[in-house]
Amino acid sequence: MEKTIHQGRNVKRFREMMGIKQEALAADLGDDWNQRKISLLEQKEEIEESLLKQISDVLKVPVEAIKNFDEDAAISYINTFNDNSKGDFNYKCTFNPIDKWAEEIAENRKLYERLLQAEKEKMELLQKLLEKVK
Repeated sequence: MEKTIHQGRNVKRFREMMGIKQEALAADLGDDWNQRKISLLEQKEEIEESLLKQISDVLKVPVEAIKNFDEDAAISYINTFNDNSKGDFNYKCTFNPIDKWAEEIAENRKLYERLLQAEKEKMELLQKLLEKVK
């Protein structure tokens, strides 16, 4: 049994996801549209191609999204990411980022001190060489 896509219901879903009221969609579609006409449109299983294009432009979604959106398939797809039974996902941070930052600062300080010590040793060596040359 092939499942049919209800285009009117899909328009309603996308409209609601965008936070657009029926009145606002009607206003964007033109003067001959009103809330009642949008309500009737959302009950239609199939919508004319030209009107579907106009609606998709207003909602800023592809026509194909309205034509092919299947809620069951979308839920099934989303659930594949929410199945944490395998333990593949780690949503909890296992370290304190501030502690890591403090560790990096301490490491940078140690590196700077070693660099400073190396420069002092180099200066002392150059001083000795200069005294020998004189």
